[in-house]
Amino acid sequence: MFEDMTIAPSAVPQAIELRGISGGTVETQKKSGRKVTETGECIGFIDSEPDHKITLTKPLRFLQMRVKSSGDTVLLVRGPGGSWCSDDVSDRNPEISGDWLEGTYEVWIGSYEENAAFPYLLQISTKP
Repeated sequence: MFEDMTIAPSAVPQAIELRGISGGTVETQKKSGRKVTETGECIGFIDSEPDHKITLTKPLRFLQMRVKSSGDTVLLVRGPGGSWCSDDVSDRNPEISGDWLEGTYEVWIGSYEENAAFPYLLQISTKP
């Protein structure tokens, strides 16, 4: 659980799955530095340290991070180019996709309510 990963575009499997437990006591917008990003509102609560660090060895024309959980989760990704938040894209689960720059991304999976914790599956795909 709470794994870090390096993705080299030439050797990427179609789908990657990482596991963890959502939630925390830090307001998401305090880590993102904004109330709203291009991908959604920065709401909910996260841990002080990222749940995962994802390093891309080259830029990717498409990458998707999708959270699957039985609880109401939120997603914060901070890395090259800024911070992105997401909430309730697919039911109560967040998702962010698009072009990604080379570099290391810090990923937090939070919960809508403070101190709520839910097991989650973070699905990473390089295929639209």
